Amino acid sequence: MKKLGLDATDIRILSAVQQHGQLSKARLAELVNLSPTPCWARLDRLKTAGYIRGYHAELALERIVDFTQVVVTVSLGSHRKAEFDRFEGYIRNLDEVTDCIATGGGVDYVMKTATPSLAAFQALIDEMLSSDLAIDRYMIYIATRQVKTSQPNLTKLITKSQK
Repeated sequence: MKKLGLDATDIRILSAVQQHGQLSKARLAELVNLSPTPCWARLDRLKTAGYIRGYHAELALERIVDFTQVVVTVSLGSHRKAEFDRFEGYIRNLDEVTDCIATGGGVDYVMKTATPSLAAFQALIDEMLSSDLAIDRYMIYIATRQVKTSQPNLTKLITKSQK
């Protein structure tokens, strides 16, 4: 953990907020087995250092609205940095794209999208194709149900990376 500049208590704090979100000072201290004041000071230090990007509610979106979720793989026609930068800048501004990762291998990007309908998804793709993003090819996979969504277990990642 020295590599990260974090100790075991910092990891326990980060794991607690990752799992539970915002917590009261007393509850966080209880979860990480530390008195409230030093626990809160550490949490502030972790926030200031940029280890915590924010707090979010996990909504049961399927109970709120009907929507279409599509996974899209994208390959660019050119592998110049300028093409990647233009594509990534464009994607960052699309609310419909909920996740996007750059990949090595057969495709350049894997994206998850959420739109009100399949027609709205097609309009999104049409807009992307007409925006000079150097898209060479794309494949779509319509999601039929959510099987699992989660964050990685921080403690396990750190433990296994030290071996």
